[in-house]
Amino acid sequence: MSRIYLPLILFLSLVLQGVAVDLLPRFLVGGQTFIISHWVFALLIFITIYYDDNQSFNAVVYGVIFGLLIDIVYTNILGVYMFTYGLIVYLVHRLKKSININFYSTMLFGVIGVILVDVLIYVIYSVVDLTNMTFGVYLFNRLLPTTLANLIFLIVCYPLLKSRFLKWGNEHVSKGHSL
Repeated sequence: MSRIYLPLILFLSLVLQGVAVDLLPRFLVGGQTFIISHWVFALLIFITIYYDDNQSFNAVVYGVIFGLLIDIVYTNILGVYMFTYGLIVYLVHRLKKSININFYSTMLFGVIGVILVDVLIYVIYSVVDLTNMTFGVYLFNRLLPTTLANLIFLIVCYPLLKSRFLKWGNEHVSKGHSL
């Protein structure tokens, strides 16, 4: 059943992350402050940690697919989110073997992953000259608010998704399915 639910949950978060910032009060996102919702990426972190085992890379595949969908729907350049989501999810997948998985490590993976994704996207956009924002302005007006907002999303989703993804991951392993 998880084979149906995971893509549906990711697709729903893809749709909702586009309107999430519009639901915030204007004093939080007005002026120079930019908050980017990386909800799909946050869910990919949960899938990586709690659904995938050491031999399956479902989250990486979903990261590439949904990163491409984000590129198609929300950006002007194809491949930026696809590349960054796939790469960072792969790194988290490799690193999770060496750390005891609990609430704090999940939040740490999530926050560091969001920071790496957002900085990598900023660097790519700077290289292709799509942004003229200096790194200092980017750091205080985009990266910090984005990281805080996505950390709140991770904290809210943790009790809702951890046990569900663990259960689906155990079913996935016992049945020997991929994707």
